[in-house]
Amino acid sequence: MKWEGNRQSDNVEDQRDSGSGGGRGGLGGGRSIGVGSIAIALLAGWVFGINPLTVLGLLDGGGSAPQVQSQGAPHAPPASDHLAQFVSTVLADTEDVWKDVFAKAGGTYREPKLVLFRGGTSTACGAGETAMGPFYCPGDQKVYIDLDFYQTLKNKLGAPGEFAQAYVVAHEVGHHVQNLLGISEKMDAQRGRISKTDYNALSVRLELQADCFAGVWANKSNESRKTLESGDIESAMNAAAKIGDDALQKQAQGYVVPESFTHGTSAQRTRWFNQGLQNGSVKGCDTFSARNL
Repeated sequence: MKWEGNRQSDNVEDQRDSGSGGGRGGLGGGRSIGVGSIAIALLAGWVFGINPLTVLGLLDGGGSAPQVQSQGAPHAPPASDHLAQFVSTVLADTEDVWKDVFAKAGGTYREPKLVLFRGGTSTACGAGETAMGPFYCPGDQKVYIDLDFYQTLKNKLGAPGEFAQAYVVAHEVGHHVQNLLGISEKMDAQRGRISKTDYNALSVRLELQADCFAGVWANKSNESRKTLESGDIESAMNAAAKIGDDALQKQAQGYVVPESFTHGTSAQRTRWFNQGLQNGSVKGCDTFSARNL
């Protein structure tokens, strides 16, 4: 992926050296939405040694929040941090793409913040942990990522490559786009009104749309800046496949429970990312109206 020398975002907050403390996140900002989220929680015990029920309870807004980092004054990551500079550049690229998309539709794009943390952090959606994987919080309009996740993505999940890493950021920004469009709010309004199985099915459509939006970003980024190199698409497709609900459940427990899926199967995730990549159309990402996912 061609990225070095490109603009970096001013919206990155580095909290990795803020120190440990007893801060706890509030729960008034809605659920967090992540590329791994509940699916990654199933791997928590296997990869991180954390009880998945603890993570799942947190994502549902229940249970007590774990000890997390106290948040000092946010600052930009150091220039010597290659990986942080990479995600900052990817974030800037998503800003340029979505600003243009919104402007052409007669709207205004509000840029999200991207928070780098280590171990745990407080958010408007509650306490966040590394074990959740990267996630987006609608309550504060921030994307949260512990960069150690990329080692997990490469070594534990078998999805190496810079474009795989970029896809992760683009997926979370896709959730921000959903938030700005009011999609996330409509989705959250269904909580408690429908069965858990039906809500999971809606969650799958929400996540697949974020995958599609990530594909839209890749399409338009390459169209304007020629960022894609040989093997990049395959890298992103592989990452999407590795974090499918079926793949994660098979890896964690040896069998799948389809009614518990919240992010979509490997085939569905790759299909919808490719849909956005090939068409570059937001309208083409209407997973909620699609008969077949």
